[in-house]
Amino acid sequence: MSLLETIKFNDAGLVPAIAQDAGNGRVLMMAWMNEEAVQQTLQTGFAHYYSRSRQTQWKKGESSGHVQRIVDIFLDCDGDTLLLKIEQTGPACHTNRQSCFYQQRQADQWLTIESPLE
Repeated sequence: MSLLETIKFNDAGLVPAIAQDAGNGRVLMMAWMNEEAVQQTLQTGFAHYYSRSRQTQWKKGESSGHVQRIVDIFLDCDGDTLLLKIEQTGPACHTNRQSCFYQQRQADQWLTIESPLE
């Protein structure tokens, strides 16, 4: 069975992909991949995703230069989530932060714990 055949894509043909910094283990972002994005990622060694809002493929960093080089890829036990261990160039988040997970729960509110990079 091929790598693609073992992935359980949802009814929309997508699978969530979590990008994690290979060096320090920090979770940087989550995005969606369809079969074509997975194939492009495997072929090029750089993360490609599927934009649900634009309904199109995109290579992470193609316009900003903030690319994600793939170090390793893991499939979870259910076969329905990918973990991409990556080397990130520049910030991962479109808000210009290193991680999209920059808001932390503090009692009953969200506290911003990371400022945008200059």
